[in-house]
Amino acid sequence: MHWEEMAVVGRVARPHGIRGQLIVNVETDFPGERFQPGAELFVNRRGQIESLTLDQVRFHQGRPIVVVSGVDTIDAAEALAGLELRVPRERLIRLPAGTFYRHELVGCHVETGRGEAVGVVTDVEGPAHASRLVVSSGDDEIQIPLAREICTIVDTGARRIVIEPPGGLLDLNK
Repeated sequence: MHWEEMAVVGRVARPHGIRGQLIVNVETDFPGERFQPGAELFVNRRGQIESLTLDQVRFHQGRPIVVVSGVDTIDAAEALAGLELRVPRERLIRLPAGTFYRHELVGCHVETGRGEAVGVVTDVEGPAHASRLVVSSGDDEIQIPLAREICTIVDTGARRIVIEPPGGLLDLNK
């Protein structure tokens, strides 16, 4: 199992209480499915990938508060604070056509419909209904709305995104 090939689904924000509960900042569009009792998540501690099993889960203000098997003190919980929670990509929920996971878009080459190179996707920001591609173009960073009208071809297999940018979009964030 390779850490870089796993998908981020959350990050441990901080301990909650004195009995080892953890508050998680969600980085998935499916928190109810991902954070359930019995779920297996992974952390990377000092270069070692460790498996965590969720024993209990409850949601408060949209964030899961979890109890992890074997984590039953505030000290054990504090040792996990700040760590990313990941799962193997093959365990991700299958998405409908025309939707993509962040890791599928990062690294894609972006070009215009005329074949002009724009740059490479380095990040995806915003919620699913209003996502933006963050594209590195030399020393510049360009934000491109992930909208069908603009991103006309998204071929994650070929690591390629073709855009038809409205006038001024590519100069807007330079």
